[in-house]
Parts: sequence; structure tokens; C-alpha cells
Amino acid sequence: MSKLNDLYLELCMTSVFSRVIEKPLFKSLERYCRATEKNEKIKAYASFASNIYEHGGSLTDITCRLVFEDENVYIKSRAHKLPISKSIREAVRRELKAFERFASLTPQDFMDDMELDYVSPFTSKKIDLVRRYEKRISGIERYGYGIFSSYCMFRLSDDKEIEPIVSADKTAMTKFIGYESERAMVVANTEAFIQGRPAANTLLCGDAGTGKSSTVKAVANQFFDKGIRLIELRKDQLCYLPYVMGKVSENPLKFIICIDDLSFNQNDDNFSMLKAALEGSASAKAENSVIYATSNRRHIIKETFGDRVGDDVHRNDTLQENLSLSERFGLIVLFQKPDKRLYLEIVHELAKRNGIKMDMAELDVKAEAFALRRGNRSARCAEQFIESLM
Repeated sequence: MSKLNDLYLELCMTSVFSRVIEKPLFKSLERYCRATEKNEKIKAYASFASNIYEHGGSLTDITCRLVFEDENVYIKSRAHKLPISKSIREAVRRELKAFERFASLTPQDFMDDMELDYVSPFTSKKIDLVRRYEKRISGIERYGYGIFSSYCMFRLSDDKEIEPIVSADKTAMTKFIGYESERAMVVANTEAFIQGRPAANTLLCGDAGTGKSSTVKAVANQFFDKGIRLIELRKDQLCYLPYVMGKVSENPLKFIICIDDLSFNQNDDNFSMLKAALEGSASAKAENSVIYATSNRRHIIKETFGDRVGDDVHRNDTLQENLSLSERFGLIVLFQKPDKRLYLEIVHELAKRNGIKMDMAELDVKAEAFALRRGNRSARCAEQFIESLM
């Protein structure tokens, strides 16, 4: 029996990491080893190589990622410091050794097996997967497990699945100009959250285009290696807030539940769900999650003058409840429209970063004219102005 068939049979006995061998990469190996005709083997190998290419071209890297992402009984038990039987520990060691041998396969192994002079190449290397996996687990509060081990940002799908945002915003704190004190408040609150100290649900409010949403994403990126993950919820998904918090409540990572562009109309059903979460209701709270919301409104309930003279017998009580929703956030950070000085400071720095050489006075005049045509000054307006010059 060939080296590849021996390895395939060993992988077939996988129990702890059984979900891993159901992945397309391993299914293509299965088709290869089951094939009886040479042309079938060649086709199966082409599929095998294609799977490797889709993940960067390294068999070793994709194998490690699939193993590290696996959400199995062993890693869950380690995360929650539960007792683990000797038999499970032995199974984990044996299976990791099998994946280690798989990760070090080379194109030459397949060329020898099929007696060919050429196959589509890929890279690989020898690794100590047992040691790597143990190191990963020792830092599980930073790395996490399952899909949370490889991605920073997630969304809730329409069928209530928490799924990774593969092409997530990579915004870094170093990108921003101005609003240093506002962002410092959000950073300090996040650091407290990471360290297990009291952290506040946070409302970032103020004028459009001032960088509220980008700040939340930049904070998540900055603290990814310290165990922060971000889950985006649309306002119409607030009814699932208890469900999401329940799904992550036992995870060793820390989660920012991000609700962007938040505002409510009167009698909005989602109002009470957010209110319960902000007040710490047992049904809508998890110790390892915090809510960061952004809004262009300081008071996030939309109201008309008619609301103030409505027919509610206790309309003043109702009015105060609506207006005080924002006050239920423990931290409110106000991003105000930049004045002329800050607006031009942002323009100057962006021009410098993008290699735009123009007389400063001329740049200022054009920047002001651009803002006038747009109707307001903002950091976003400054970025759009610079882009128009490139």
C-alpha cells in the first residue's frame, strides 16, 4: 500500500477532528485514494491542488488553519477548564500527528504515486503541529476557536448564523487625523473590557462623516491579537440580540456587538430589546460582550412636534423614556462636525500622505470650495476632496 493510502486510512480514523476531514481539501484526497484509474487520480489531484491554491498555495498553512478553526470537544473542554479523559487526550495527539504528516506532503509524493514527471506544484514544510496546537490553546483567550480564530469581524446572516466578513474593513488607528480625545475614550473603554475591568456600552454619536463607524472597526482591528472580535447587527436584527449574546457567552474571547447608524421611530419593536440589553437584563446580556452603537443623532429616538402633544395620558413619562434611551449607554462619545481649522488640518495631512504637491493657499481655497458644494465640512468630505485631486 502506498504512503498516500496509508495516510488516508489514518485520517479516516479521525474522531476528535472529524469535521476537519469533511472539508473539500480532504474530500479531494479521498477521491484520489479511492480512484482506481490513473486519469481519475489526475483529476482528483487537480481538485486537491485547486483547494490549496484557493487558500494561498501552502498545504501546511491551510491544514493548520482548518485544524485551528475546528470547534471540537477537546478545545471546548480546555477553554472551560473541564476535565478531559486520557483516551481523548491520546486521540488528539494521534490525530494531530496524522495532520502533521498530511501538512508536509509534497508534489513529489503524488508524482511518485502516479509515476508522472509533473503535477501542479504547491508548497509545504515540516512542522510540529502538536506543539503549535498546544501553544494555540495556551493563548485561547486571545486566539479563540472555531470561526472566531481566523477572522476579526462577523455579521448575522438572515438565517441567524454568525458568519465571518472575509473582506472586512482593515482600518487602522494610524489612518485617522483629528478627534484624538474622542477615539482615546473608545480605546480606553475597550482596554478595560479586555482586562476584565468594568466597561461601558458605548454610543458614538454626532455628525455624519466624522469617523464614528470607522473608529469602532479600527478598535476591533487594533485589539484582534488581544482577543477582541466584532459582530455587526443591523437595527432590524436587534430582536436577535439575546440569541447572539447567548451564542458567544461561553467563548473565551471578548465581543463587541456593533450596531451602526442607530435610530428608532416611535413604537419601534426593537426599542425595548436594546433597552433591556443596556439595562443588563439577564435575557440580553453576556459578560464577554459589550455594545458599541453609532448614530447621527444624540437622542436616538426620532420624534416630531406632534409626539410632544400626543394623546398619551402620561405623555411626559413616555417622552422622557424615549429621550433617555441614549443615557442608558454608560459612555457617550460625541463626534462633532470639524471647524475650519480641523477640516484644513485633515486636508493637509491627507495631501501629504497621498503625495499631492500644491500651494497651501490654493489647496485651502479649493478644499473650502469643495466643502461648500457638499454642504458641510467633515473628515469624509476631506477624503473625497483629496481623492478628486488624484
